[in-house]
Amino acid sequence: MGRVVGPGGSDALQLDAAGTLRHLLTLDGLPRPLIEGLLLRAAAFAAAPAARHATLAGHTVASLFFEPSTRTRASFELAAQRLGAATLNLEADRSSAVKGETLEDTLLNLQSMGVDAFVVRHAEPGVHARLARVARPGVAIVNAGEANLSHPTQGLLDALTIRAHQGEDFGRLTVAICGDILHSRVAASAATILTTLGVGELRFVAPPEFLPPAAHAHRNFNDVDAGVADCDVIMMLRIQRERIGSAKVPDDAEYHRRYGLTAARLARAKPNCIVMHPGPVNRGVELASEVMDGPRSVILEQVANGVAVRMAVLDALLAS
Repeated sequence: MGRVVGPGGSDALQLDAAGTLRHLLTLDGLPRPLIEGLLLRAAAFAAAPAARHATLAGHTVASLFFEPSTRTRASFELAAQRLGAATLNLEADRSSAVKGETLEDTLLNLQSMGVDAFVVRHAEPGVHARLARVARPGVAIVNAGEANLSHPTQGLLDALTIRAHQGEDFGRLTVAICGDILHSRVAASAATILTTLGVGELRFVAPPEFLPPAAHAHRNFNDVDAGVADCDVIMMLRIQRERIGSAKVPDDAEYHRRYGLTAARLARAKPNCIVMHPGPVNRGVELASEVMDGPRSVILEQVANGVAVRMAVLDALLAS
């Protein structure tokens, strides 16, 4: 789950000399006060979800998605619009990339048209850092998903959701991340932000073949019943079928029997435990419908918080 960054590292690219955020490439290495500041800003936006703002009036935010997306792409577009920015959505299969144009040249051309921020999802490690190196001053790069390495705004919205339900003291919380952790950028960013915020105990719960070789959790479990016991937060993950060979994908019914979160398994957690999932959910595989639609599920709240978090990130990068 280690990150891949180019020469100079991500910190030098993300922060200016004063420690102000210039790009959001990863949560790795970001100071806790900066992360907490983004969460406070996002909480203010979440408190008034219907409000419209003009802090980004005159700015343009472009989305460049080279992998499928529903929640992330839509919420970034809504976030930009609610801050008063114009939005530009480019279809990867209809861009000049199919003619051989490099991503760097695509960025240089679009920023010459006055685009101020680029929200990028890509399957290739290191793409966001490459773009940050060629972006001119004042133009921001935002990572909307990088290979299996990083999804920083998902990590932020997960932390925001946990804070709303379990309070600001992460040190008293036990959090279990369950499922295909090895191939999940969501798990990587969640582990980073939870560690930065001082989580009391972080558990990775997965079949042996879905655990990273060097896990960043405090404890690893192959037994879901033991892994979710006495937890405050359970974060379920889908099997990343697009990133692994079909030979390694277990049968859905068998996977659900052994590793799916059911009401019976959820009963082992604390009474106020919340259930999270970044989506899309495969009902009846990693998560039973009775749990997904039940009172402990905060999955749709995560979706709503995604807009608030992305507003906070764009506001911090462009309006501050």
